[in-house]
Amino acid sequence: MFRQTLTQDFWNDIFNTLSEWIVNQMPAILLLIFLLFISLKFINILIRRLRKILIKHATKSPKYNTLEASKRINTLLGILKGLGNIIIWAVFIMTLLKKLGIDVGPILAGAGILGLAIGFGAQELVRDFISGFFILLENQVRAGDYAIINGTDGLIESIELRTITMRDLSGVVHVFQNGKVDRLSNMTKEWSAIILDIGVAYKEDVDHVMRIMQDVGEKMISDQNYKEKILEPLLIMGLNKFDDSAVVIRARLKTIPGEQWALGREYRKRLKKSFDEKGIEIPFPHTTVYWGEKINPLELNVKK
Repeated sequence: MFRQTLTQDFWNDIFNTLSEWIVNQMPAILLLIFLLFISLKFINILIRRLRKILIKHATKSPKYNTLEASKRINTLLGILKGLGNIIIWAVFIMTLLKKLGIDVGPILAGAGILGLAIGFGAQELVRDFISGFFILLENQVRAGDYAIINGTDGLIESIELRTITMRDLSGVVHVFQNGKVDRLSNMTKEWSAIILDIGVAYKEDVDHVMRIMQDVGEKMISDQNYKEKILEPLLIMGLNKFDDSAVVIRARLKTIPGEQWALGREYRKRLKKSFDEKGIEIPFPHTTVYWGEKINPLELNVKK
């Protein structure tokens, strides 16, 4: 009987304590969760508003290229949003622990010691963060750029302080640690260009061929579909080299970022049609059979 009464008193004390805690602390915890939700929403709204303001300012200013400014703004605001979310969650967790009656002082001290130990043991991680900081600071590459990183090319999908995420033309996603990026080539920063090596037969007049190439470039830049994408008239660099069966004329087409490949394909298509109309021969591989010195060449009787 005594044991039963003691057990009942024990559970009554627990229930009363729990009820008192719910009455006193639950409203504050619910308010804290509500403030967390509002803070995360506020960060999202603030980032969106800030992005619109900055892009609008970049559009009005003649000093900035709108596309380039948009890439940099999106990249930096993405990092800022991530840091803001981390800070909000950290404050929420610390405040929640305090409301639950847990002393956060020893936790913060332990976290500092643990962070120091991790810093010594994770030097590669620290190197990644430092490298990522300088990549962003120096504006080397932005989300939306097409780049070559360590020999792999693709579209940059996101840049974080630790990693760069890239998707190649096959859809494969590559993730690079910032500290291990040895070679970075940005193919779409500020402007792009494509080099065109055009081979024609040795019998063709090179000056005449270059005039045709220039004419095709002028017609293309006057086309409503392409004139906004081509930054400069086609640059004919001249006769570049002698191949086995062709002379190669080199040209360069300067475009807005990312459009060089599509415009290069369109230019080649138009040039092929123009060469066909003008009778310009584009050489193709062929083989000459040699029968030896003691065997006379085959004689073909051609009937007139």
